[in-house]
Amino acid sequence: MRGLGTIFRKEMRAYFVSPIPYVVMALFSALAAWIFFFERRFWLQNTASLDGAFFAGLERLLVVLVPLIGMRAWSEERRGGTIETLMTEPVTTTSIVLGKFLAAWAVVGLCLLSTLGLVITVATLGDLDMGPVIGGYLGAFLLSGALLAIATWISSFTSHQLVAFIVSFLIGGVFIFMQSIADDVKGDVGRLLDAGSLTSHFRAMGRGVVDLRDVVYFASAILFFLYLNVRSIENRRYR
Repeated sequence: MRGLGTIFRKEMRAYFVSPIPYVVMALFSALAAWIFFFERRFWLQNTASLDGAFFAGLERLLVVLVPLIGMRAWSEERRGGTIETLMTEPVTTTSIVLGKFLAAWAVVGLCLLSTLGLVITVATLGDLDMGPVIGGYLGAFLLSGALLAIATWISSFTSHQLVAFIVSFLIGGVFIFMQSIADDVKGDVGRLLDAGSLTSHFRAMGRGVVDLRDVVYFASAILFFLYLNVRSIENRRYR
């Protein structure tokens, strides 16, 4: 993994010299607070909890947020013509792909951390059950990793960030809403759709049930789309 750290630091600097991450983090935090206090009607409840409805709201936000962050991973390199320079560096394609992915994932992680004020608020108001909170945030981080792996892969095909965003959003949306379709489909097809849905695995963790099968599912999805990303870049690098 030679050069991975260098690529990671370069990408992190590139993110934070732009105002976009700060705006996205502020917007994400504000929308999460809106979902928590108003959509969930927290003040009308008699319990101090961060339940599945809150994490379902985070899921909807991540479907939009993650493609916004991941769309620039390769599209900007292609648009600026710097991808050719990057390909001549004495660094493996895997290191470049991982460095870009991990930097973007770190930014998404910071967005999730920006909502911890809600956890502190609830904890001060009563006895907060931390099981669903830990499971929900772990699930949200893994979900964002899967969506981000899709977004960075898609961005390797186009120099237009808007195109990368739209396609990534649509593909991620398919994996999210497969679960809704599965509810209406009977038999093996319904079970297959449910098993392949990001939502079913994420919401199980949001209930505080951290099943190894859900973790393996997310890890497999991340590795699969990162592999496709590596193959996409290598096809360009060595053709």
